Amino acid sequence: MSHQNPEENLNESPNEHFDDVLQRAAMSRRNLIRGGVGLAAMSTIPFMAACGGGGGSSAAPAPAPAPEKALGFSAIDKSLLDDVILPAGYTYSVVHATGDRLVSGIQPYSNTGAEADEWNMRVGDHHDGMDLYYIHPSGKYSPTDTGRAVLVMNHESSADAHFFHPHGQTTNGVNGKKFSQFSGNGGWDLGIRLESEVLKEINHHGVSVVELGKGSNGRWEYRLDSLYNRRVNGQTVMRIAGPDAHLADIRSFMVTAYDTTGASSRGTLNNCGHGKTPWGTYLACEENWATYFFMPSTAAALDTKTRTSRSRYGVISAGFTGTGVGSQGAPGQGWSAVASAGTDNRFGRWNVSAAGATAAADFRNEPNTFGFNVEIDPLTNGTPAKRVAMGRFAHEAAVCGLPVVGQPLAFYMGCDSRNEYIYKFVSTAVWSEADIGGGIAAGDKYLNEGKLYVAKFNDTGAGEWLELSFSNPLIRGYTPYVFANQADVLINARHAADAVGATKMDRPEWGAVNPANGDIYFTMTNNSAANRTPSTTNAANPRAYTDLDGRRQSGNPNGHIVRFKETGTTSTATSFTWDIFLFGAESTADAAINLSGLSAKNDFSSPDGLWFSKATGICWIQTDDGAYTDMTNCMLLAAIPGAVGDGRAITVNNTQGSATGSQNTFIGAALGDAKLRRFMVAPKGSEVTGITETADGRAIFVNIQHPGENTAAIGTNADFTYESQWPGNKGYGPTGRPRSATIVITRTDGGVIGL
Repeated sequence: MSHQNPEENLNESPNEHFDDVLQRAAMSRRNLIRGGVGLAAMSTIPFMAACGGGGGSSAAPAPAPAPEKALGFSAIDKSLLDDVILPAGYTYSVVHATGDRLVSGIQPYSNTGAEADEWNMRVGDHHDGMDLYYIHPSGKYSPTDTGRAVLVMNHESSADAHFFHPHGQTTNGVNGKKFSQFSGNGGWDLGIRLESEVLKEINHHGVSVVELGKGSNGRWEYRLDSLYNRRVNGQTVMRIAGPDAHLADIRSFMVTAYDTTGASSRGTLNNCGHGKTPWGTYLACEENWATYFFMPSTAAALDTKTRTSRSRYGVISAGFTGTGVGSQGAPGQGWSAVASAGTDNRFGRWNVSAAGATAAADFRNEPNTFGFNVEIDPLTNGTPAKRVAMGRFAHEAAVCGLPVVGQPLAFYMGCDSRNEYIYKFVSTAVWSEADIGGGIAAGDKYLNEGKLYVAKFNDTGAGEWLELSFSNPLIRGYTPYVFANQADVLINARHAADAVGATKMDRPEWGAVNPANGDIYFTMTNNSAANRTPSTTNAANPRAYTDLDGRRQSGNPNGHIVRFKETGTTSTATSFTWDIFLFGAESTADAAINLSGLSAKNDFSSPDGLWFSKATGICWIQTDDGAYTDMTNCMLLAAIPGAVGDGRAITVNNTQGSATGSQNTFIGAALGDAKLRRFMVAPKGSEVTGITETADGRAIFVNIQHPGENTAAIGTNADFTYESQWPGNKGYGPTGRPRSATIVITRTDGGVIGL
């Protein structure tokens, strides 16, 4: 997600923070080390009974250790140039960019904002998570290279919506004027927005599916007019899917004037991280969707339960009162401020007040239809399904553990906000390779029935998966939010996680699974001075400092990466062990800050995107940073990973202003320049997010999101002063406004990327 718009902390539960847990865990491990047991051996030590068992499933065979590989490129320097910078011997080209047409029946993108709403036939904006799907001759998904493939990707937000219009957004006919003004009475008063503008802003969201191939020049490109080219956007009809025993209750939460049965909804928004299922479908994760809705300041107050639910998710309530809502005080995107409600209330549905006598007469439940993993079959035009059994929150990723025939599947998910949680969904059905290519029907088999868990990091140095079940007395007896049934638990998963005592984490963003050993990695992008001082540091978050140059941010602005290993390497395990893989830092920072010993060739800040190559085993780390951008644009790094428990104990001495303190902590084994190198630096103002590869590892696809992100802040009304003009400045498409884009990186000698 954009670093300029992080979701504020909406979790005011008394649950322990990861910080508190890890301080005790550090002492526990320290005692073990003093007794002669090192961290590398800890995974063989039985944990206390309080940590939970292995879930009753037979252990999956551990993958044989692969010979350690070496990175085969020279690290590049940091860059502030408005271009993609790569090592010698590598080159890139643009595959497609925001607004590129999918069919030849419309004009090429002008990049002037002059187009009508044609976003059902154009590539969306804010390119994000993505994956490659090979096409079997039968038309179904193939897990092996067949020579034909589609690229499927998320489109995150509309922060750059001014670029879609000739003179920026307009309100009441005024160019560049904000579409809302705070009324001063606890609410917002909207002006009137143009229908033509709002349609473009809604429909560029969602997912793009495009067929790829090599052109006559040997370069990868997307294929115009392919029968597979498709858009799923903010108005696409979705099926509400969930456990059979609870489906009627689930749909009662989804009732709106659009579908009074609650069986369907419209659209997917703010899709950031993603997932790829073993049977060959795509999971588009709905991340920070909550601020798209509007509540008039004059609206009648909603019932207490609805207000409590909305407050926990950051959705505006009547009068903008309630826990955590003040930080979300924006009136959506102004999409409800169109004079006409439009066909099927396509604009009116963003006004989520209780305007009618019942929920079937208005859109008070519209927020309940967002916050899910949306399953899409890239190779058919079937109706996407919102998978309610996997929980409702700010989904950042849905990464599948290593599938084992005859065992349930596990999907690991982050909730991208400060002090939120890491979740796991375990299917009831056991994996069968006969389901490869099974499409949405296979999704119904694996993703509708199962158990939803949330992570707790215990002070033993291990962790537990806590099931979110209505049968749990902690959930039944939870008073801040009174649950009615299991459907309520799934739809209000954040409240349920609060109830069972899950561990608060620091913005859990992307997850990834190491194909060599099954270890699960999650990025913790950063933290602010409000949450991190020397007196609040702990083993997992040991740094509290002020960047003394450039951005001068305080707290822990550089972030870190957590990893954990399931007990017995089984999907159904209810316990795990954990450690910290890497800490971001400036290479010139004090050793108490630069805990991983980063050099000028591999220092980074704010890890966000995360992905493992199956071809090479490289762990690719992508950044979305606002702390180190005085020195470098965001970047992509390559790492040779180790394994959970390979680290060491250190003591960090903190200094932040006049405050000081020390903290014991444990980090993963130092990688050094040999195992961690900067591979790419992006254009100005952009985030690096989303990565996938061809099966042979000879081409990787990387997304460059929102280049020139700060243009709106720099510009005056519609007279933009561009921070970036990439990729037009490098010969792709019309020049002028910056555009998000997918690039493909190859080696000039045709070799495997990274090694």
